[in-house]
Amino acid sequence: MLVLGLTVSAIVLSGKDFTVKSPDGRISFTLTVEKGAMPEYGVRYDGMYLIEDGKMGFVFDSGTFGHKVTAGKTKKKSGTETYDLITGKCSHVEDRYNALTVPLIETGEHAMEIDVEIKVFDSGAAFRYVFPEQEGWDSYEMLDELTTFTPSGDPKVLTMFLDSYTTSHENHYSQMQYSSLPDRKLMEMPGLYSFDGAVYMSITEAAIRDYAGMYLMKEDGQLKGKLSPLPGQQRIKVEADLPHRTPWRVIMIGSTPGELISSNILTSLNDPCAIADTSWIRPGKTTFPWWNGNEVPDTTFLPGNNFLTNKYYIDFAAKAGLDFHSIYGFAEQPWYVDENMNFAVPGKNADVLTPVKSLDMAQVAQYAALKGVGLHLWVNWRPFYDKLDEALALFESWGVKGLMVDFMDRDDQQMIRIQEEILKKSAEHKIFIQFHGSSKPSGLNRTYPNEFAREGTLNYECFKWSDSVGADHDAAIPFTRLLAGVTDFHLGGFRAVPVDSFKIQYTNPLVTVTRCHMLGMYVVLECYLGMVCDSPTAYRGQPGFEFLQKVPTTWDETAVPDASVNEYAVIARRKGGNWYVGAINNSTGRTVSFRTDFLGDGEYSAEIYKDAEDAQSSPDHIEKVYMQVNKDSMITISMASCGGFAIHIRPE
Repeated sequence: MLVLGLTVSAIVLSGKDFTVKSPDGRISFTLTVEKGAMPEYGVRYDGMYLIEDGKMGFVFDSGTFGHKVTAGKTKKKSGTETYDLITGKCSHVEDRYNALTVPLIETGEHAMEIDVEIKVFDSGAAFRYVFPEQEGWDSYEMLDELTTFTPSGDPKVLTMFLDSYTTSHENHYSQMQYSSLPDRKLMEMPGLYSFDGAVYMSITEAAIRDYAGMYLMKEDGQLKGKLSPLPGQQRIKVEADLPHRTPWRVIMIGSTPGELISSNILTSLNDPCAIADTSWIRPGKTTFPWWNGNEVPDTTFLPGNNFLTNKYYIDFAAKAGLDFHSIYGFAEQPWYVDENMNFAVPGKNADVLTPVKSLDMAQVAQYAALKGVGLHLWVNWRPFYDKLDEALALFESWGVKGLMVDFMDRDDQQMIRIQEEILKKSAEHKIFIQFHGSSKPSGLNRTYPNEFAREGTLNYECFKWSDSVGADHDAAIPFTRLLAGVTDFHLGGFRAVPVDSFKIQYTNPLVTVTRCHMLGMYVVLECYLGMVCDSPTAYRGQPGFEFLQKVPTTWDETAVPDASVNEYAVIARRKGGNWYVGAINNSTGRTVSFRTDFLGDGEYSAEIYKDAEDAQSSPDHIEKVYMQVNKDSMITISMASCGGFAIHIRPE
């Protein structure tokens, strides 16, 4: 009787309107189906419209769907998504929802049915289109999806503009009123929409599988969805046989930005784990010598594609307690044969099955196994995918634990299929995947927990050739890209200088964020393969390195004690009985205070890494202090310009 009562009150059907409410009643999604008009929807939070007059429809090669539809027999459901995550911001999730499926039936010359599935959680609303098997329609070519997401009023928008669909998804974020957004500019998802500082909304997508990635574009005052076209043309976006379904279109909602950061809605909208045996999936931290230039100081050999260089880093990883060592290559030569000598553009004869002559991969693999360090190989996606099955079998025979698959730079339907095929087949060989030059995640780590990292954001690799990144850019990430999930950022630079002292060094790069900002990023960002990318000499005897050694990469629980859009973020994450708190600040120094009410009962000891008093001029300087805390405590910390802090909290 209780379940029936919840279903009746949460889903209201009245003529042409179909309304689904969140379990807590604060979010409502209303679909309006009126003959002679395109289906429309609206989203409200505490009665206030966030999206009004959102449109639904499609353009197929056979014509437009949506102008002559009627609603068929609906199906209601209420429940709880209950599941465990191997890789994620939480290890166990229980996410309540109410759901409704509304068939949209179009009659006439091109009769067809497309169902709209609506699912509303306490942290947001989502919908997707389902193409069921039906007589007279067995496949389609989609030219456009006509979904719009036009926000109500004039919220402040934090978004990234892109020049084309072929992109590494790396750019800066811009903040402006919705009314000031330029027309016909591609906008990356997720973006953040702030309504009078009282309500926050983000638009993104979940479960992108066998479909094109979506962008947004302002046209005629509306925010229209734009799909990445199939390669070689601009007309066709998706080709599919029925039955088929789109990704979920997700509207994340909260009264604070922290509620969006801690939401599990994206993984809750994905399918359960597709890997039968997950016992081998063990996230951790890795070296990444490409970032520091393969430095091997105080040795009797030159760095390069050779055993001794890799032995140097394997020894460092073993001594520091790092889980993996990355093998990329040297200069512009990958570790495998490629006559083009260009990481981004492989030659016609590039062969990931054949290491360069100077590198005995079997010897490296044997030594890494002896030291208890897993191997992590970089590959360009093209030559790797050309010999996918052979390569995975060979890598498994070497004992390789993971791969960085790079320079994908697309999210059309074909590339989305390729990414899932790589995840699926790599799991069969017990190999984890890190996608670089890739599009945003969509919660697929629930289905394929062997995806440990995904780039798709402007990050600290740029310090090797530019000053275009830094604290102000970092301050936008928790409220945009982080909302989509795992975020690879090339962390670990321990050579910090003031912004006005920065100079470009391709080897041993400098960074313009403080040491404590860098430590905080390991907690603020969600990444299951933590990079420790500077050279061993940058870490030996350095304060703060012990935090990098112990900070986990996956979590049991996430909380956001304090956050202010584009200014700073304080994020707390629990692993077992220990809590780790990370904070990052933009370029304006400030003091923050936050409660530790995320703690359980009892007393705790807090080890705090904070910016030293002279961090403005010497940003590598930190101060380490201790204090006793409990769930009723308040912590107050000053952060320098481009600063931050990191805290390890242990139960007494």
